[in-house]
Amino acid sequence: MSDVFGDLESIIGRVIRRDISRLTEFARGHLHRAAASLTEVEQQHVGIVAGFFIRHANPPSPETDGLNGMGQLAAGLIEAGMKVTVITDAPCAKAVWAVVDNLPGRVELEIVSVDEAAVRRLRHYLETQPRPLTHLVAIERVAPGSDGLPHREHGWDMSRETAPLHLLFDEPGWKRPWVTIGIGDGGNEIGMGRLPKDIVERDVPNGSLIGGVTSTDHLIVAGVSNWGAYALLAAAAVLKPGLAPALLKHFTPETEQKLLRAAVEVGQAIDDSRMDRPGSLQMSIDRLPLVEHTKLITAIRDLVASHLPPQMPATVGAV
Repeated sequence: MSDVFGDLESIIGRVIRRDISRLTEFARGHLHRAAASLTEVEQQHVGIVAGFFIRHANPPSPETDGLNGMGQLAAGLIEAGMKVTVITDAPCAKAVWAVVDNLPGRVELEIVSVDEAAVRRLRHYLETQPRPLTHLVAIERVAPGSDGLPHREHGWDMSRETAPLHLLFDEPGWKRPWVTIGIGDGGNEIGMGRLPKDIVERDVPNGSLIGGVTSTDHLIVAGVSNWGAYALLAAAAVLKPGLAPALLKHFTPETEQKLLRAAVEVGQAIDDSRMDRPGSLQMSIDRLPLVEHTKLITAIRDLVASHLPPQMPATVGAV
């Protein structure tokens, strides 16, 4: 069974825009451990942090990457009976809500303003509610770099439009009560503080400045951050075959299209944002058209089906 996790890591780790092979190689094995931590406890309450705001886009909006990953992961977990709380900040709220509003079940949605006090209030609430978080997952969520500020890949300071949600994952003097999982693709996200400094500085453009310093218990590196969330969902299905039909019920190309359309048409999420060209509203993620992401979902579904018990059909969960 262990080979399936390596195969999943290979599927999601293919090179897209930059060579992340050393990042993905370092993170080998983390997918299996992250999924095991998620499936081995009872009464799971999973927080999912998403939203990467691009101020100079047209219109200023969060990018599409991270949103479908949040939606697909949340849809599977709630179908399997887990409680889910989605967390974002005010600049990303519209796009995150648009995806949440299209999920097949109810999730909690927490939105904070862009200041430390608001994040710490949320942290206290999450710690003290009757069913506290067991896991916290960040998908394509920027972390502070070496100067303590969050940066886009070319070095632009994002602190004005980014709440310090990394404080939900780590802060000196605070003992974190939940398991943390970081998912990213560029080196500047929450979780990348787990990487050795030399890999970040050599393989990530502007890595000495933008490299995320916030670490997590488990790190999943993918060519597109959404794909890391898909692999986490799939790995959980392999580990818990009895839950596989529920976990994968909505993990389909149709759901992928539905969530992306909501993110773009309602939430005004953008893609293809570069220094020389503001991002725009389009049905793509990380400059890849929707069809490339649906093909990957099909590949993951087929791989998982081949590792499920014989009594479970290859089309488990299809709609």
